[in-house]
Amino acid sequence: MNKTQSMASDINLPTGAGNMKRLWKWFWRPASASRWGTVFLVGGVAGIIFWGGFNTFMEYTNTMQFCISCHEMKTNVYQEYKESVHYKNASGVRATCADCHVPKEWTPKLLRKIQASNEIYHKIAGSIDTREKFVDKRMQLARNVWRSMMETDSRECRNCHDYDAMHWEEQNRKARMKMKRAEKEGLTCIECHQGIAHELPDDYDFEEEMEKMGLSSRLNPDLFDRFNPTKISNSKEEHQHDQFS
Repeated sequence: MNKTQSMASDINLPTGAGNMKRLWKWFWRPASASRWGTVFLVGGVAGIIFWGGFNTFMEYTNTMQFCISCHEMKTNVYQEYKESVHYKNASGVRATCADCHVPKEWTPKLLRKIQASNEIYHKIAGSIDTREKFVDKRMQLARNVWRSMMETDSRECRNCHDYDAMHWEEQNRKARMKMKRAEKEGLTCIECHQGIAHELPDDYDFEEEMEKMGLSSRLNPDLFDRFNPTKISNSKEEHQHDQFS
């Protein structure tokens, strides 16, 4: 019988329990407790500093300054956004890039940041580093955003827009009719408001995009005619005015 087994036998404990008891006593010895206390204290402070730094940097990546630090964004979609109602409007309320493209809840936000690592690769690879490349990939980029917003039921839109908060009487007849119909049909924001903040691709076709997302069966013919941006107006300015007037 070895020493450990003998000690365990003396106090009528199994060998494993005896080891745990010895470890517990050793841990609470003055010298050991002091060492472990220091370890926990340093580790706790380091954890707080790391968490604070991580969270601060993640919040920085949500700023407009960060979003347009790449010329691909600044010279293309940012210029379009500045002409939209989300940038400048009568109420003076501005929706920034993060308001529309980054979730507010912690877990979805972290997942979005992880997904964004793919964008770093394309930045390095120069996938859209010229206007020509950007225009060629615009449809694919737009579809990625539309698909993501469909999957979340336009979650970021609903952070600001809510049917229950709408003052129907303040909307003109045309807008009120469209919004009430959309609520009744259970449509999500992006189904009807594609192109609201950025220009639509040159080869954009509303009905085709709805079919690609598997939504053509949801479109009431009357609703489709009312919401189709290409049928509402041939100009971006009139389209935006129609949706918000």
